[in-house]
Amino acid sequence: MKNDIAIKIDNLAKIYHLYDSPLDRLKESLHPLRKKYHRDFYALDDISLEIKKGETVGIIGKNGAGKSTLLKIITGVLSPTSGTVQVNGKISSLLELGAGFNPEMSGIENIYMNGTIMGYSREEMDAKLDSILSFADIGDFVHQPVKMYSSGMFARLAFAVAINVEPDILIVDEALSVGDMAFQEKCILKMKSMLNANRNIIFVSHSLPSVRNFCHRAIWIKDGKMVMNNEASIVCEAYSDFMKKSIDTNKIEKREFSGAKNPEKTIQIIDVKTSQDSYTTDEDVEISITLHFNKQTFDYAIGILIYDEQGTLVTLFNTVRDDIITLDMFSHISLIIPCNDFLSGQYFVSVSISDMNAMFSYDFGEYVKSFNIKSKRSYAGMPVSEGYFRAKHLWKFS
Repeated sequence: MKNDIAIKIDNLAKIYHLYDSPLDRLKESLHPLRKKYHRDFYALDDISLEIKKGETVGIIGKNGAGKSTLLKIITGVLSPTSGTVQVNGKISSLLELGAGFNPEMSGIENIYMNGTIMGYSREEMDAKLDSILSFADIGDFVHQPVKMYSSGMFARLAFAVAINVEPDILIVDEALSVGDMAFQEKCILKMKSMLNANRNIIFVSHSLPSVRNFCHRAIWIKDGKMVMNNEASIVCEAYSDFMKKSIDTNKIEKREFSGAKNPEKTIQIIDVKTSQDSYTTDEDVEISITLHFNKQTFDYAIGILIYDEQGTLVTLFNTVRDDIITLDMFSHISLIIPCNDFLSGQYFVSVSISDMNAMFSYDFGEYVKSFNIKSKRSYAGMPVSEGYFRAKHLWKFS
């Protein structure tokens, strides 16, 4: 493998045997002629790629696509069915919350145990301990069994260990979705310092803005196969288009807000309402959002996305794009669309609460509300406008 290559993967496949019942597994193991009772499921199918030293690579795709399986094979947690993986450098990973931690041991004991697994001596871990504890910032809880930790404390300690052992390659699987915004920002700054040191970061994320803004390159995996491997912005745009086209609004399960508060979230969407269920063209449309803050933060932005019945994004409203860069902790926020120009049809509202750089999502509600638009006028039975929207316009004659 070339010296400038960090990871090289050739024709990688991971196959699982699926049985209709436990009895079929037993029958297959005992059959004298080795009759096949299973069917093959390809979690990964013929994946080949190279990652150069210093690259940050995002891996995107729907749940079950094979993203986490790929990371586990790279780190050696899983063995491939076929193909090869070559790694040039020391890997540190956060694949699952608390993976590699013994719940009965204290945080300190787990730090040293993880260091030993990574190949460090106790003396080397002694030198790293202060930076790990400072980064995790969980106070005296570090001396308590980790089974007492909240998910946020788990994430803090796990990430602190993984990133402060100075790996050549850091692999993260959605671990940054846990924890408050201040800690997430600290993690991002630390990862950026790794890039300056020509180290690799590979992470799975469902946040396209995070992948687009942070990664040099992105890999899209679908049903175990690699669909695209290109610049992050190109792959994210293609994946976004694919997701929009795959939406079946007739099968959408609307999210019902219970009003229950989740203390794990810095900001939470409690409710989304429209002033009416049905409007006519030229009426004001009002969309109201109720938020709850568990922690103090002023680094947040609000996005409201409106889709048509085909799942096409019709328009997007965003506080940052409207130059609203400072928001107090408002509990109730309304967007008013005066004299709406929507065409007749049904529309669906999604709401996103993120940091102002759109790197992390505090909360997201997809298709949480719908409304209908009826046209006031028609001509010979036809609507007065066609397309995506009815633009306000003037005629001049002379």
